[in-house]
Amino acid sequence: MDERKVNPTVKAVLEFGPILGFFIAYLWLKDRVFTIAGTEYDGFIVVTAGFIPIFLLCMGLLWRLTGHLSKMQVVTAVLIVVFGGLSVWFNDPKFFKMKPTIIYILFGGALGIGLLQGRSYLQYVMDGVMPLTDEGWMILTRRITLFFLALAVLNELIWRTMSEETWVYFKTFGLTAAIFLFFMFQGKLFNEHGTDKEEDGAG
Repeated sequence: MDERKVNPTVKAVLEFGPILGFFIAYLWLKDRVFTIAGTEYDGFIVVTAGFIPIFLLCMGLLWRLTGHLSKMQVVTAVLIVVFGGLSVWFNDPKFFKMKPTIIYILFGGALGIGLLQGRSYLQYVMDGVMPLTDEGWMILTRRITLFFLALAVLNELIWRTMSEETWVYFKTFGLTAAIFLFFMFQGKLFNEHGTDKEEDGAG
């Protein structure tokens, strides 16, 4: 099914709203402790418990409006439910903090398997989004594979060695900024291997 067009602002709110909401709620509740059914939960666990249904609701609305969810969005939703649920169930934030690590290892590993087979799985997923030559896709895939694995290592280092609040800032803003900067520095690759340029020249 083709993806239906939706207002870009609405799409952005559904995609990024839950993450921003998690950040704001964490800053508000981080120093509070809640006693529920005789068990004490700190603010991070309570915010995580609230984040899971809100994220799933937003993904459901996005799917309803567009008729499409990417494989990355589906896998991310599953991991949020699993690792967020484990954090709430065991009253231990480490499971949720490990989630980005698992996501980046899974996608980096999948792309790496494709590279070993001489294929760019990234091209299959994003060919219509970024028109590149086959060589360009292979180069970009190698770079993104290493980038994902580097983010996995970085996430582990930050949540294991730094404060919880530092990790929340990193998760909310650091990862997004890192991805933005990564693609910004791929300008030369897109210029040299973009197929649009070749089509224009042929015309």
